[in-house]
Amino acid sequence: MALVNPTQPQAVTTADKVFEQIQHAIVEGHIPAGSKISEPGLAKQFEISRSTLREALNRLEKCHLVERKANVGSRVVDCSIEGLLEIYVVREALEGMACRQAAENMSEQEIAELKSVLAQHAKSQDLKDGVSYYQEEGDLDFHYKVIVGSHNQQLINILCGQLYHLVRMYRIQFGMNSPRATRAFDEHLHIVEAIADRDGELAEILMRRHIAASRKNIEKKIALQSAHSSTEDN
Repeated sequence: MALVNPTQPQAVTTADKVFEQIQHAIVEGHIPAGSKISEPGLAKQFEISRSTLREALNRLEKCHLVERKANVGSRVVDCSIEGLLEIYVVREALEGMACRQAAENMSEQEIAELKSVLAQHAKSQDLKDGVSYYQEEGDLDFHYKVIVGSHNQQLINILCGQLYHLVRMYRIQFGMNSPRATRAFDEHLHIVEAIADRDGELAEILMRRHIAASRKNIEKKIALQSAHSSTEDN
């Protein structure tokens, strides 16, 4: 599913299509993290001009999926543990703010749609089994819906434009399985209740706690992996 960025006009150009295709390939790992991008190869693959490709690469750079250096060229970003944790710190602050504004600004229809998204998530067998909590992108993603529901264009630009696909890339690279799957879903339910009650203060607190808990879970997994590696080395 191609994500419709609420900050972008709906007219789709060739560069838009190429941008979405390369973006998807990077996020899903089909173009590996850290790999060098061959502009001639991609231009030939998509049957486009180098100028059109560069336009798409410029947008991918703004989404922090591609790095471009003089005399080196373009490269897909590396996924580091440090980078992942930094993103979660930023998300905790900005999504908490977005959640507060969603409680103040979402229409009753938008809240109903948000509840419907969670009802769909509840049907997932992996979630029922407590194995993983995977969400499709865009309108099927709880966090995306909350951010858009804030009606704050600056927050939408940053969280749904600049950081959204980078966050998804990290999630896929580091795996979806989590002992927090069921708990994370329950936290989403409580956040929706706060939004529906128009309690912006509580909504922000719950969202910040939710993202902070995910970050702490990641830190715990990293610590366990490091300890396991050290044991094997000995």
